[in-house]
Amino acid sequence: MAVKKISVICFGLGPIGCGIARVVALRADFQIVGAIDIDPAKKNLDVGRVIGLERNLGVKVSDDAKKILKKKAEVVIHSTGSYLDKVEPQLAQILQTKHNIVSTCEELANAWSHGKIAARVDTLAQKNKVSVLGTGINPGFMMDTLPIMLTGLCQNVKSVRVSRVVDASERREPLQKKIGAGLSVEEFNARAAKKEIRHVGLAESVALVARALRWKLDKIEETIEPVIAQQLVRTEFTKVAPGRVTGVHQIGFGVKNNSRVIELDLQMSVDAGESIDEIWIDGTPEIHTVIHGVHGDLSTAAIAANSIRRVIAAPPGLLTMADLPIISVG
Repeated sequence: MAVKKISVICFGLGPIGCGIARVVALRADFQIVGAIDIDPAKKNLDVGRVIGLERNLGVKVSDDAKKILKKKAEVVIHSTGSYLDKVEPQLAQILQTKHNIVSTCEELANAWSHGKIAARVDTLAQKNKVSVLGTGINPGFMMDTLPIMLTGLCQNVKSVRVSRVVDASERREPLQKKIGAGLSVEEFNARAAKKEIRHVGLAESVALVARALRWKLDKIEETIEPVIAQQLVRTEFTKVAPGRVTGVHQIGFGVKNNSRVIELDLQMSVDAGESIDEIWIDGTPEIHTVIHGVHGDLSTAAIAANSIRRVIAAPPGLLTMADLPIISVG
Protein backbone atom coordinates (compact mmCIF):
# COMPACT_ATOMS: atom_id res chain seq x y z
CA MET A 1 0.00 0.00 0.00
CA ALA A 2 1.36 3.42 -0.98
CA VAL A 3 2.34 5.68 1.92
CA LYS A 4 0.57 9.04 1.97
CA LYS A 5 3.15 11.74 1.47
CA ILE A 6 3.28 14.93 3.50
CA SER A 7 3.08 17.89 1.13
CA VAL A 8 5.57 20.70 1.73
CA ILE A 9 6.01 24.25 0.44
CA CYS A 10 9.49 25.76 0.75
CA PHE A 11 9.47 29.50 1.51
CA GLY A 12 13.03 30.80 1.14
CA LEU A 13 15.79 28.98 -0.72
CA GLY A 14 18.95 30.48 0.68
CA PRO A 15 21.65 28.13 2.01
CA ILE A 16 19.59 26.92 4.98
CA GLY A 17 16.31 26.75 3.07
CA CYS A 18 18.01 24.69 0.36
CA GLY A 19 19.52 22.41 2.99
CA ILE A 20 16.12 21.68 4.52
CA ALA A 21 14.57 21.19 1.09
CA ARG A 22 17.25 18.61 0.23
CA VAL A 23 16.45 16.61 3.36
CA VAL A 24 12.74 16.75 2.54
CA ALA A 25 13.23 15.88 -1.14
CA LEU A 26 15.30 12.79 -0.34
CA ARG A 27 12.69 11.28 1.97
CA ALA A 28 10.05 9.01 0.52
CA ASP A 29 7.31 10.25 2.86
CA PHE A 30 7.57 13.93 1.87
CA GLN A 31 6.76 15.76 -1.35
CA ILE A 32 7.66 19.34 -2.25
CA VAL A 33 4.65 20.90 -3.97
CA GLY A 34 5.73 24.54 -4.06
CA ALA A 35 8.83 26.72 -3.75
CA ILE A 36 9.12 30.47 -3.11
CA ASP A 37 12.18 32.71 -3.40
CA ILE A 38 12.71 36.33 -4.44
CA ASP A 39 16.08 35.72 -6.14
CA PRO A 40 15.59 36.42 -9.89
CA ALA A 41 18.32 33.90 -10.71
CA LYS A 42 16.21 31.10 -9.22
CA LYS A 43 12.86 32.07 -10.71
CA ASN A 44 11.28 29.41 -12.97
CA LEU A 45 14.09 26.92 -12.30
CA ASP A 46 13.18 23.46 -11.10
CA VAL A 47 13.57 23.34 -7.32
CA GLY A 48 15.51 20.08 -7.57
CA ARG A 49 18.29 21.85 -9.46
CA VAL A 50 18.22 24.90 -7.21
CA ILE A 51 18.74 22.81 -4.07
CA GLY A 52 21.59 20.85 -5.61
CA LEU A 53 19.98 17.59 -6.70
CA GLU A 54 20.90 16.07 -10.04
CA ARG A 55 17.28 15.65 -11.04
CA ASN A 56 14.12 17.67 -11.47
CA LEU A 57 11.30 17.52 -8.94
CA GLY A 58 8.69 18.91 -11.31
CA VAL A 59 8.20 22.07 -9.21
CA LYS A 60 9.44 25.48 -10.36
CA VAL A 61 10.61 28.23 -8.04
CA SER A 62 8.33 31.28 -7.99
CA ASP A 63 8.58 34.75 -6.49
CA ASP A 64 4.77 34.91 -6.21
CA ALA A 65 4.14 33.84 -2.61
CA LYS A 66 0.41 34.57 -2.84
CA LYS A 67 0.04 32.20 -5.78
CA ILE A 68 2.13 29.36 -4.34
CA LEU A 69 0.50 29.53 -0.91
CA LYS A 70 -2.85 28.78 -2.54
CA LYS A 71 -1.58 25.23 -3.13
CA LYS A 72 -2.72 22.50 -0.77
CA ALA A 73 0.08 21.64 1.63
CA GLU A 74 0.38 20.39 5.17
CA VAL A 75 3.38 22.50 6.12
CA VAL A 76 5.48 25.44 4.95
CA ILE A 77 9.20 25.37 5.64
CA HIS A 78 10.04 29.03 6.23
CA SER A 79 13.66 30.23 6.05
CA THR A 80 14.02 33.89 5.13
CA GLY A 81 15.31 35.87 8.11
CA SER A 82 16.41 36.01 11.73
CA TYR A 83 14.27 38.84 13.10
CA LEU A 84 10.65 38.29 14.05
CA ASP A 85 9.43 41.78 13.23
CA LYS A 86 10.85 41.45 9.70
CA VAL A 87 9.26 38.06 8.96
CA GLU A 88 5.92 38.59 10.71
CA PRO A 89 4.15 39.64 7.47
CA GLN A 90 5.33 36.41 5.81
CA LEU A 91 4.20 34.31 8.76
CA ALA A 92 0.81 36.02 8.71
CA GLN A 93 0.44 35.39 4.98
CA ILE A 94 1.20 31.70 5.47
CA LEU A 95 -1.13 31.32 8.45
CA GLN A 96 -3.99 33.00 6.61
CA THR A 97 -3.74 30.24 3.99
CA LYS A 98 -4.09 27.65 6.79
CA HIS A 99 -0.62 26.08 6.53
CA ASN A 100 1.42 24.83 9.47
CA ILE A 101 4.86 26.44 9.73
CA VAL A 102 8.33 25.20 10.63
CA SER A 103 10.65 28.20 10.54
CA THR A 104 14.35 28.82 11.10
CA CYS A 105 13.77 32.43 12.21
CA GLU A 106 15.93 32.59 15.35
CA GLU A 107 13.69 34.99 17.24
CA LEU A 108 10.69 32.74 16.56
CA ALA A 109 12.36 29.94 18.58
CA ASN A 110 10.94 31.63 21.67
CA ALA A 111 8.69 34.30 20.23
CA TRP A 112 7.09 34.83 23.65
CA SER A 113 10.09 37.04 24.40
CA HIS A 114 8.63 39.44 21.83
CA GLY A 115 5.27 40.06 23.47
CA LYS A 116 2.75 41.58 21.05
CA ILE A 117 4.18 39.92 17.94
CA ALA A 118 3.98 36.50 19.60
CA ALA A 119 0.40 37.17 20.64
CA ARG A 120 -0.58 38.13 17.09
CA VAL A 121 1.08 35.05 15.58
CA ASP A 122 -0.47 32.76 18.20
CA THR A 123 -3.94 34.24 17.72
CA LEU A 124 -3.76 33.93 13.94
CA ALA A 125 -2.49 30.34 14.14
CA GLN A 126 -5.26 29.31 16.51
CA LYS A 127 -7.87 31.05 14.38
CA ASN A 128 -6.74 29.08 11.33
CA LYS A 129 -6.22 25.83 13.31
CA VAL A 130 -2.54 25.45 12.42
CA SER A 131 0.74 25.43 14.36
CA VAL A 132 3.93 27.51 14.20
CA LEU A 133 7.40 26.44 15.35
CA GLY A 134 10.76 28.17 15.25
CA THR A 135 13.70 25.80 15.46
CA GLY A 136 17.34 25.24 14.57
CA ILE A 137 20.53 24.34 16.39
CA ASN A 138 21.07 27.50 18.38
CA PRO A 139 18.52 28.56 19.29
CA GLY A 140 16.30 25.53 18.86
CA PHE A 141 18.16 22.53 20.22
CA MET A 142 21.77 22.60 21.43
CA MET A 143 21.53 25.64 23.68
CA ASP A 144 17.98 25.25 24.97
CA THR A 145 16.05 22.07 24.13
CA LEU A 146 18.81 19.60 24.98
CA PRO A 147 19.72 21.26 28.31
CA ILE A 148 16.02 21.33 29.18
CA MET A 149 15.73 17.60 28.42
CA LEU A 150 18.79 16.81 30.56
CA THR A 151 17.24 18.53 33.59
CA GLY A 152 14.68 15.73 33.48
CA LEU A 153 17.41 13.54 35.02
CA CYS A 154 17.74 15.84 38.02
CA GLN A 155 15.80 16.00 41.29
CA ASN A 156 16.54 19.71 41.47
CA VAL A 157 18.48 22.26 39.42
CA LYS A 158 20.40 25.28 40.66
CA SER A 159 21.94 26.47 37.40
CA VAL A 160 22.42 25.59 33.73
CA ARG A 161 25.54 26.37 31.72
CA VAL A 162 26.13 25.65 28.03
CA SER A 163 29.26 26.18 25.93
CA ARG A 164 29.08 25.90 22.16
CA VAL A 165 32.23 26.26 20.08
CA VAL A 166 31.58 26.39 16.34
CA ASP A 167 34.18 26.04 13.61
CA ALA A 168 32.85 28.46 10.99
CA SER A 169 35.73 27.92 8.54
CA GLU A 170 33.72 25.55 6.35
CA ARG A 171 30.33 27.14 6.88
CA ARG A 172 28.42 29.21 4.34
CA GLU A 173 29.67 32.67 3.33
CA PRO A 174 26.71 34.65 4.77
CA LEU A 175 27.42 33.16 8.21
CA GLN A 176 31.11 34.04 8.03
CA LYS A 177 30.11 37.60 7.20
CA LYS A 178 27.49 37.66 9.96
CA ILE A 179 30.13 36.86 12.58
CA GLY A 180 32.51 39.54 11.26
CA ALA A 181 35.29 37.36 9.86
CA GLY A 182 37.94 39.58 8.27
CA LEU A 183 36.94 42.87 9.91
CA SER A 184 39.24 45.03 11.99
CA VAL A 185 38.48 45.16 15.71
CA GLU A 186 37.27 48.74 15.31
CA GLU A 187 34.93 47.78 12.47
CA PHE A 188 33.63 44.84 14.50
CA ASN A 189 32.91 46.94 17.57
CA ALA A 190 31.15 49.64 15.55
CA ARG A 191 28.93 47.12 13.76
CA ALA A 192 28.30 45.10 16.92
CA ALA A 193 27.08 48.28 18.63
CA LYS A 194 24.47 48.58 15.86
CA LYS A 195 23.67 44.84 16.21
CA GLU A 196 24.81 44.26 12.65
CA ILE A 197 27.33 41.68 13.86
CA ARG A 198 25.97 39.03 16.22
CA HIS A 199 24.44 35.62 16.33
CA VAL A 200 20.72 36.07 16.92
CA GLY A 201 18.91 33.94 19.46
CA LEU A 202 20.90 33.69 22.71
CA ALA A 203 18.37 35.74 24.65
CA GLU A 204 15.55 33.60 23.25
CA SER A 205 17.33 30.42 24.37
CA VAL A 206 17.94 31.83 27.88
CA ALA A 207 14.26 32.73 28.15
CA LEU A 208 13.13 29.32 26.90
CA VAL A 209 15.28 27.44 29.44
CA ALA A 210 13.88 29.63 32.21
CA ARG A 211 10.33 29.15 30.96
CA ALA A 212 10.69 25.36 30.90
CA LEU A 213 12.16 25.33 34.44
CA ARG A 214 9.49 27.77 35.64
CA TRP A 215 12.14 30.24 36.78
CA LYS A 216 11.22 33.90 36.90
CA LEU A 217 14.36 35.74 35.85
CA ASP A 218 15.14 39.23 37.05
CA LYS A 219 16.86 40.06 33.78
CA ILE A 220 18.58 38.66 30.70
CA GLU A 221 21.95 40.11 29.69
CA GLU A 222 24.20 39.60 26.67
CA THR A 223 27.83 40.36 26.01
CA ILE A 224 29.68 40.28 22.70
CA GLU A 225 33.35 40.60 21.82
CA PRO A 226 35.51 39.74 18.82
CA VAL A 227 37.70 36.67 18.48
CA ILE A 228 41.09 37.84 17.23
CA ALA A 229 43.32 35.95 14.78
CA GLN A 230 46.70 34.96 16.21
CA GLN A 231 47.95 33.83 12.80
CA LEU A 232 46.86 34.00 9.16
CA VAL A 233 43.55 32.19 8.61
CA ARG A 234 42.17 31.28 5.19
CA THR A 235 38.73 30.01 4.25
CA GLU A 236 37.03 29.48 0.90
CA PHE A 237 35.51 32.94 1.20
CA THR A 238 37.95 35.12 3.12
CA LYS A 239 41.49 35.65 4.39
CA VAL A 240 42.02 36.91 7.93
CA ALA A 241 45.34 38.49 8.86
CA PRO A 242 46.73 38.32 12.42
CA GLY A 243 45.09 40.95 14.61
CA ARG A 244 41.87 40.99 12.64
CA VAL A 245 38.55 39.37 13.58
CA THR A 246 37.82 35.68 13.04
CA GLY A 247 34.39 35.62 14.66
CA VAL A 248 32.27 36.34 17.71
CA HIS A 249 32.25 35.35 21.36
CA GLN A 250 28.82 35.97 22.85
CA ILE A 251 27.43 35.09 26.26
CA GLY A 252 23.78 35.22 27.29
CA PHE A 253 22.98 35.32 31.02
CA GLY A 254 19.79 34.69 32.93
CA VAL A 255 19.98 36.48 36.29
CA LYS A 256 17.91 35.54 39.34
CA ASN A 257 18.47 36.93 42.85
CA ASN A 258 21.74 38.52 41.66
CA SER A 259 23.07 35.14 40.48
CA ARG A 260 23.62 33.99 36.91
CA VAL A 261 21.50 30.85 36.95
CA ILE A 262 21.64 30.37 33.16
CA GLU A 263 24.78 30.96 31.10
CA LEU A 264 24.96 30.30 27.36
CA ASP A 265 28.46 30.79 25.97
CA LEU A 266 28.86 30.80 22.18
CA GLN A 267 32.13 31.12 20.28
CA MET A 268 31.72 31.02 16.51
CA SER A 269 34.85 31.73 14.51
CA VAL A 270 36.81 30.59 11.47
CA ASP A 271 39.74 29.53 13.68
CA ALA A 272 37.78 27.77 16.43
CA GLY A 273 39.14 24.30 15.69
CA GLU A 274 36.90 21.36 16.52
CA SER A 275 33.23 22.13 17.13
CA ILE A 276 32.24 21.02 20.63
CA ASP A 277 29.07 21.36 22.70
CA GLU A 278 29.22 21.08 26.48
CA ILE A 279 26.41 21.25 29.03
CA TRP A 280 26.80 21.55 32.79
CA ILE A 281 23.80 21.25 35.11
CA ASP A 282 24.34 22.11 38.76
CA GLY A 283 21.75 19.98 40.50
CA THR A 284 21.08 16.63 42.07
CA PRO A 285 22.84 14.87 40.45
CA GLU A 286 25.33 17.15 38.74
CA ILE A 287 25.51 16.51 34.97
CA HIS A 288 28.25 17.30 32.47
CA THR A 289 27.91 16.23 28.84
CA VAL A 290 30.30 16.72 25.92
CA ILE A 291 29.07 16.29 22.34
CA HIS A 292 31.19 16.22 19.20
CA GLY A 293 30.06 16.43 15.59
CA VAL A 294 26.98 18.68 15.57
CA HIS A 295 27.20 20.61 12.29
CA GLY A 296 25.22 23.83 12.42
CA ASP A 297 23.92 23.83 8.83
CA LEU A 298 23.40 20.08 8.39
CA SER A 299 21.84 19.69 11.82
CA THR A 300 19.58 22.72 11.43
CA ALA A 301 18.27 21.20 8.20
CA ALA A 302 17.74 17.92 10.01
CA ILE A 303 15.93 19.31 13.06
CA ALA A 304 13.63 21.41 10.87
CA ALA A 305 12.71 18.46 8.66
CA ASN A 306 12.39 16.10 11.62
CA SER A 307 10.02 18.53 13.37
CA ILE A 308 7.46 18.49 10.56
CA ARG A 309 5.42 15.51 11.78
CA ARG A 310 5.34 16.81 15.36
CA VAL A 311 4.16 20.24 14.25
CA ILE A 312 1.40 18.84 12.05
CA ALA A 313 0.16 16.71 14.98
CA ALA A 314 0.42 19.52 17.55
CA PRO A 315 -2.47 21.62 18.85
CA PRO A 316 -2.97 24.93 17.00
CA GLY A 317 -0.97 27.93 18.07
CA LEU A 318 2.56 29.22 18.60
CA LEU A 319 4.93 26.47 19.77
CA THR A 320 8.45 26.15 21.11
CA MET A 321 10.64 23.06 20.98
CA ALA A 322 9.89 22.58 24.68
CA ASP A 323 6.19 22.13 23.83
CA LEU A 324 6.71 19.19 21.45
CA PRO A 325 7.34 15.46 22.02
CA ILE A 326 10.95 14.35 21.51
CA ILE A 327 12.10 14.96 17.93
CA SER A 328 13.67 12.01 16.11
CA VAL A 329 14.70 11.16 12.57
CA GLY A 330 11.78 8.76 12.10
